[in-house]
Amino acid sequence: MNRIKFIKGTIASGLAFFAAPFIHSTSSQNSVSTYERLRENIGFNHVPNNEIKTMNTVLHKANTRGSADHGWLKVNHTFSFANYHNPERMHFGVLRVLNDDSIAGGKGFNTHPHDNMEIITIPLEGDLEHKDNMGNGTVIKSGDVQVMSAGTGITHSEFNASQEFDVKVLQIWLFPNKKNVTPRYDQQAIRDLEVKNEFSQILSPNENDQGVWIHQNAWFSVGAFSEKKSMAYTLNDENNGVYAFMIEGEASIEGQKLEKRDGFGIWDTASLSLTVEKDSRILLMEVPMTI
Repeated sequence: MNRIKFIKGTIASGLAFFAAPFIHSTSSQNSVSTYERLRENIGFNHVPNNEIKTMNTVLHKANTRGSADHGWLKVNHTFSFANYHNPERMHFGVLRVLNDDSIAGGKGFNTHPHDNMEIITIPLEGDLEHKDNMGNGTVIKSGDVQVMSAGTGITHSEFNASQEFDVKVLQIWLFPNKKNVTPRYDQQAIRDLEVKNEFSQILSPNENDQGVWIHQNAWFSVGAFSEKKSMAYTLNDENNGVYAFMIEGEASIEGQKLEKRDGFGIWDTASLSLTVEKDSRILLMEVPMTI
């Protein structure tokens, strides 16, 4: 697709799309499908970084993200979401949403619906209280990973479990490889899976594999490093790409320096080389590049 034509078309259609209230709010119901609303503006994936010739890459510095301050909610959007709309930042393959949220004590999202999305929640600091119409009522603790396959439709609420301290959480949404599945919920402790100074798998497409599983050919790995270390990451599927999100500290991936909350996407490669600095934490999201 011609990039300029896509951008012009997306800007026009996006004004109407993003003017409407979005799911990431305290409103209780919305009759428009989550999947259809997010799918309709998909087009241009990302602008490649021409400085790296051996593979396709895209760099999203932390300070280029869309941001909003609602008082009780402070959020940074890596990709277009809610009132942030950037036609060059729509998605990375099937990775559609990467929100970095800070929710004030006792506040959160009232009951709201989702369908046909794979939704992953990773608290970074503090705990998040979750309730849904499947009968789940639990606290997602810092060091956990939670997944919901929204499928035919779910409703849920999320609130800061503390009245006093903020909770900081990553909200990640992927398009599924199968629509209208039976909704499901899963939660595991990342701290039980992590190996110090190594990458540990926390999500995969396989029900019997380590970590949680989803309806998508995707693998997530997280690494917490107390010392500097160089290594290689080999993709599980060479047709996939990898989106790296620097949670804390610094790293270099294929020569590209990353700092706290930077994002870096790589595709058209079977492996990549990393050097992670001391006292750093990084999330690797390997995802299909086509929807």
